[in-house]
Amino acid sequence: MYDTFALAKKQNKTVTMNRQTPHRKNISKESGLLHTPYTVADAHNALTMPVYNSVAFEFDTAEAMAEAFCGRTNDHYYSRITNPTVQYLEERVRSFTDAMSVTALNSGMAAITNTFLTIASQGSNIVTSPHLFGNTYSLLKNTLSAFGVEARFCDLTDVDQVRSAIDGNTSALFLEIITNPQMEVAGLKALSDICKEAAIPLIADTTIIPFTHFAAKDFGVNIEIISSTKYISGGATGLGGLIIDHGIFDWSASSVLQNWYRQTRNHAFTTRLRKEIHRNIGAYMTPQVAAMQTLGLETLHVRYERQATTTLELARRLQNLEGIISVNYPGLENNPYHTISNDQFGKTPGAMLTFDLISREACFTFLNRLKLIRRATNLFDNKSLIIHPASTIYGSFTEEQRENMHIKQQTIRLSVGLEPTDDLFNDIMQAL
Repeated sequence: MYDTFALAKKQNKTVTMNRQTPHRKNISKESGLLHTPYTVADAHNALTMPVYNSVAFEFDTAEAMAEAFCGRTNDHYYSRITNPTVQYLEERVRSFTDAMSVTALNSGMAAITNTFLTIASQGSNIVTSPHLFGNTYSLLKNTLSAFGVEARFCDLTDVDQVRSAIDGNTSALFLEIITNPQMEVAGLKALSDICKEAAIPLIADTTIIPFTHFAAKDFGVNIEIISSTKYISGGATGLGGLIIDHGIFDWSASSVLQNWYRQTRNHAFTTRLRKEIHRNIGAYMTPQVAAMQTLGLETLHVRYERQATTTLELARRLQNLEGIISVNYPGLENNPYHTISNDQFGKTPGAMLTFDLISREACFTFLNRLKLIRRATNLFDNKSLIIHPASTIYGSFTEEQRENMHIKQQTIRLSVGLEPTDDLFNDIMQAL
């Protein structure tokens, strides 16, 4: 049996187990996520993918080693490049999303950075919104600008502004599908149309709504970036990030990827990412994290439905509480983005909401009185987490920068976990 598995690995073939894997056409995507077959069958028929804690992998011959290193086979040779456990997580996500490829990295920020470095170069620009997560904004404004990549900030809800910001040096349009923490929602199909006109990719951070409930490709998103630290991890067991290439962009228009396009056509982005950028930067996901996040995938759709449903109900209740000035959640009927949000994401757009109190001091007093909800950063843990963004995530920004990004001192951000709605509501009431 072991010889059979070894031979199959050399030939890049899948070994058929005794039981038959259900045909994907006959089962739901949710079941498919649970029953994605291994690339190479486990020697002991383990139902959970083993954790390959090995840095290196042995070859039978020097010729086979040379073939692997030069990318002419798919054999694993060094876990900074590929690893069987990480590859299985990638394949599960790829299979569910019907994507061309998935690359797993060691954080959401690593995924964003690797993406930008793959598509941009000195003299190019990236069009985006000032309404971004703090470190993403800093990466674009400060880090990449030092290497000659310009960030062009504009109102992505204004198509005329977007068109004006794009020129012949624009490498991509980037956005968060619901901004954190401003909760702004831009029209994805309108932005996709603009990108098609300009022959640039639409790149979206879709972390706030998991791919089990939002098909980014259907709205024209070419490259999808996810912080798998969030919903996929579930219990916040490890940091991770995913880059999903949906294979629907014609990279012949990209000056940065011209040489790669000539070699691999529409695989140009993924090929450069895997063969150069991710390999040189060394931010690949570890097998230990991949194993934990693979387990998280199995309950992702169930947990999200509970969290998102609770968020909508909690947002409705909070609107009626004395002491809360306003509640910001696109799922609320009176939210300015409700219509576009409902069209794109359905009735429950994520498990995060924000609300405003009268002052920064009131926010601090409120946070210090909470007994159940945890004062901590991160999003979409199984536990509900709360934070004052202006003094933490954006604490090192100037007041002028915070104003330009619409980060208010009165705003509190709540990530809703798996606790019952009543428990969360009661804790907020007693803290008020």
